[in-house]
Amino acid sequence: MIDVKFCVNILLRNMDNSNNNNKKKMISRKVVGVKSFMVMDVMARAEQLEKEGKDIIHLEVGEPDFETPAVVREAAIEAIRSGKTHYTHAMGLLELREEICAMYHREYGVSVTPDRVLVTSGTSPAMLLMMLALLEPDDEVIVSNPHYACYPNFIEAVGGRLAEVRTLPDDGFRYRPEQIRAALTPKTKAILINSPSNPTGVVMSRKNLEEIAAFGGQFILSDEIYHGLVYEGKAHSILEFTDRAFVINGFSKLYAMTGWRLGYLIFPKEFSGVMERLHQNFAISANSFVQAAGIAALRSAGPDIERMQSTYNERRVYMIRRLRELGFTIHVEPTGAFYVFADARHFCADSYREAFNILETVRVGVTPGIDFGSGGEGFLRFSYANSLDNIKEGLNRIEAYLREK
Repeated sequence: MIDVKFCVNILLRNMDNSNNNNKKKMISRKVVGVKSFMVMDVMARAEQLEKEGKDIIHLEVGEPDFETPAVVREAAIEAIRSGKTHYTHAMGLLELREEICAMYHREYGVSVTPDRVLVTSGTSPAMLLMMLALLEPDDEVIVSNPHYACYPNFIEAVGGRLAEVRTLPDDGFRYRPEQIRAALTPKTKAILINSPSNPTGVVMSRKNLEEIAAFGGQFILSDEIYHGLVYEGKAHSILEFTDRAFVINGFSKLYAMTGWRLGYLIFPKEFSGVMERLHQNFAISANSFVQAAGIAALRSAGPDIERMQSTYNERRVYMIRRLRELGFTIHVEPTGAFYVFADARHFCADSYREAFNILETVRVGVTPGIDFGSGGEGFLRFSYANSLDNIKEGLNRIEAYLREK
């Protein structure tokens, strides 16, 4: 006798496979390989648990828990009231670009002109336009492993290739010059750096940057989005050491403006025309009233920044001490951004699974180290962009979790 239910299941499975194959044929090969941003997977599950009434402590998210400074909010409101709601120049408001140039001169002693600054709706569009302007198919970009999770997707989306350098925990996952030298090929177009770093919070020294700038034949792509969030010493811009560089920066982290989507790109002068044309075509301009808010942030939010920095530092010191008490290894103490990249390899072989186990068991969100590349496996990233009370409670729950392992 024919098992009708079995036959129906086989038919449905074949239909699903056929549909999946058809979808793959329809979707561009450039985007089929775009990997999930794992921290967002954790956040999505955490939000689902919260909807079910569960109390979640968020130590996974890289987003300031502070309100945007009042002076910034008021500037945006005034801009809307006064009718500043139309397109701006494709490169951004000249007044804002001048303020960015003034800030880089004040902080780093470098001279940048407004025609080398493109204002964008967040740093991600700036990064995509930079890759479009710079990379030919199969051009290589040297990137450390571990690294910010989304870098490979930007590079590969425009046809470039990732040339990973496996950096070491005892170096704070910073490049060694000999590692870069070994990765160079005739196809190498750029070296990508990130300081202060996500996920490690480590700040590159003047010597680190001088050594990388000395390679000379390639462009340096410097992600400086966490500049200003430094608690010991000083962050240096790559522009202090070479003009053959692109700098990504913005307002999300330092000014607690993640939802405002305001970033910018500083680039070599010869790219001015193409960057303007790309932005004209793909985005027209960043929001006008948000740009007005950016001007206010650069001019007037200094006292708010100092208050946030002081609070972050208090949390940083506590989190480092407490994680070590819990048995985590921190190879190089983070002195920037708002992350601690903790070595959990003594109990964690699969950081993605471990992050979800922690979330489901003790209701604490953490980011799996594998999100940042194979070199991050066995590590967990903890964010101190949350209140000290929540951090204490979250780490107490982690202690209970580890006690049961």
